[in-house]
Amino acid sequence: MTPSPIRKVLSSMRQNGVRCLLMGGQACVLYGAAEFSRDINFLIEETAESLQRLQSALDELRAEVIAVPPFQIQYLRAGLAVHFRSQHPEAEKLRIDVMSRQRGMDSFNDLWERRTTFEDIDLLSLPDLVKAKKTQRDKDWPMLSRLVEVSYFEHPIGEAPTPHQLDFWFSELRSPELLLDLAARFPGENHRFSLRRPLLALTEPEELRRALKREEEEERERDRQYWVPLRQQLEQLRKNRPV
Repeated sequence: MTPSPIRKVLSSMRQNGVRCLLMGGQACVLYGAAEFSRDINFLIEETAESLQRLQSALDELRAEVIAVPPFQIQYLRAGLAVHFRSQHPEAEKLRIDVMSRQRGMDSFNDLWERRTTFEDIDLLSLPDLVKAKKTQRDKDWPMLSRLVEVSYFEHPIGEAPTPHQLDFWFSELRSPELLLDLAARFPGENHRFSLRRPLLALTEPEELRRALKREEEEERERDRQYWVPLRQQLEQLRKNRPV
């Protein structure tokens, strides 16, 4: 069952008509790749109406900004997260992080069309959540792997996977053993997807493991480079913040 503070935040968002997608650790919990988190993270639509609805929900939660940047649309459009702390008795001290853009992610409308709905909770689709986890942070990569493996192992034995599922597994699995198992089961698809992800052509587990590590390091570096100007912007905001 979703913890009570989380339910309160989700209820406030829903009742105020905020069009948002749950992501982060709480979304991982709903997909079965458990991750303890005292935060709740949303991707929101960056329209004036959406932000007005969000402000109403935050007012209801007695949530205040706890760091830079301030809650202004230009910072969300730049790709920064705005951090709030709820003081509502039913969600006391829960941190609420809000973004409207992430590196390499599609537009909000596209993400919304692909969303998953679970018990009236709208969250990023599993492939989109995996993509959002491709950051420079150490903790995100084990979680990313577990999310894909949950999808792989939960597929019913004897039931043919859909083209969408095969695309997801060939593109995102990070276990050499599972990738080799997948290649053995679907050799034609493995060859086709290896044109897009060359490491799929490897057949030795250790060689494949090293290639996966290089792939991860390259993705981490892309994320570091993406955040260089954003971190500079945050640092400038901190320096200019009134004492």
